Amino acid sequence: MYTPFSMLKSTSISFFKITIVLILLCSETLSAQSFKLLRYDENYEYLKDSADSFYNKVKFLPLNEKKDIYLSFGGEARYEYVDFNNEDWGRLNIGHNNFFLQRYDLHADLHLGKNIRIFSQVRSALQNGRKNGSRGIDEDQLSIQNLFIDADLIHKNNHKLTFRVGRQELDYGSGRLISVREGPNARLSFTGAKVMYSHKNVSVDAFAMMADSINTGVFDNKVSKQLNLWGTYSKIIIPKAGNLDLYYIGIRRDESVFEVGTAKEKRHTIGGRFWKYGGGFIYNLEAAYQFGTFGNEDISAWTGSVDIGYLFENVKFKPSINLRNDYISGDKSKEDGKLNTFNPLYPKGGYFGFSPQVGPVNLIDIHPYATLDLTSKLKMQVDIVFNWRYSLNDGVYRPSGVLNRPGSSSDKRYIGTAYLTNFTYSFNRYFSLVSGLQYFQKGSFIEDIIPNAKSGIFYNIRVGFKF
Repeated sequence: MYTPFSMLKSTSISFFKITIVLILLCSETLSAQSFKLLRYDENYEYLKDSADSFYNKVKFLPLNEKKDIYLSFGGEARYEYVDFNNEDWGRLNIGHNNFFLQRYDLHADLHLGKNIRIFSQVRSALQNGRKNGSRGIDEDQLSIQNLFIDADLIHKNNHKLTFRVGRQELDYGSGRLISVREGPNARLSFTGAKVMYSHKNVSVDAFAMMADSINTGVFDNKVSKQLNLWGTYSKIIIPKAGNLDLYYIGIRRDESVFEVGTAKEKRHTIGGRFWKYGGGFIYNLEAAYQFGTFGNEDISAWTGSVDIGYLFENVKFKPSINLRNDYISGDKSKEDGKLNTFNPLYPKGGYFGFSPQVGPVNLIDIHPYATLDLTSKLKMQVDIVFNWRYSLNDGVYRPSGVLNRPGSSSDKRYIGTAYLTNFTYSFNRYFSLVSGLQYFQKGSFIEDIIPNAKSGIFYNIRVGFKF
């Protein structure tokens, strides 16, 4: 029987073939711009006066003589094989869990003169073979990922004010609190409005959003129909010193789950980040405080992170070495009328590694890591992450911030040690290969709460195309 799902698979194969053709027709000399994490941040107007090649017409297709009305197309195909042995430290008794992930997207960017723009993007995320079924991060057969209109109210040199309304992806800062979640197969999106202002070295976004629920079918994602994410995020560039981010984020959730229980949550986060990447000394310092209500309890939670290192640009292999240390609060007591558990809101899935076993909640970690450019195309990173519980009266949480296992019954603090190595090979700007291996050695806390707990091994290999 030729089902809609089989049609979707057929469409996926066709898109794969189209993408291969596009890659073969692309030329490095035609487009110097790198692809962005948020594809709507790309702008191909600079191709206006370039030679009419096939690829240039895909990226810049003028629709009038002045060439100020134009279309730009792009897309992605991603294939990932995963082998996860002893997921959740063997608690599920699955052993090896091998599965295959696919992700496809196509987008169209229509510019109607200097001040109006419509951006649309459809995405398909597929999962095959996972023994215990798809997680929310694995499968979304077909969805509208972005569909918004931009109107520039001010558009001058170094001075811009833009209003955006519709479905859109959000990603701010280091991804600690709001991220598109690029590592997992299914990315996040929201529906709402955003105002973006920039002037010279300062930019400020203000947003009000409804979170989209991700379902596994075709065009079945739902808008929450209530305001549940709002805030402001600003970035200030300080010449020679680095960058300063300041933010306020509010959320509302009808059913939030922590070890203390389930209740309505209204939480406010204020924080800042001071950071600098590039040659020489690099750093990323961030702290945030949360307050609000959880049922009848008051919220008082916090996090602090220090990540410092050095990039040796003039040394063979351009090595970098970094040391990171995070403190993330957990609940002190179930009886004191306060919730101290930090909520990471909408974090990226791989904040502590490409497939972390523990999330950024109730956690202390020490995380040394290093990178090497083995060749101009091959990069390597190695990490060690030591993980402890911050509070003995709170449990261990998943990378999404969802409670995994309660922990107040145990007086053990050490969760375990993760050893990671990751390789990225860029064949060219369109085609890449990523592979990683992680070994998570169980600690005394895991041995205490999970009978016959086992250390876990994760392996993946991912091929990606973008155009």
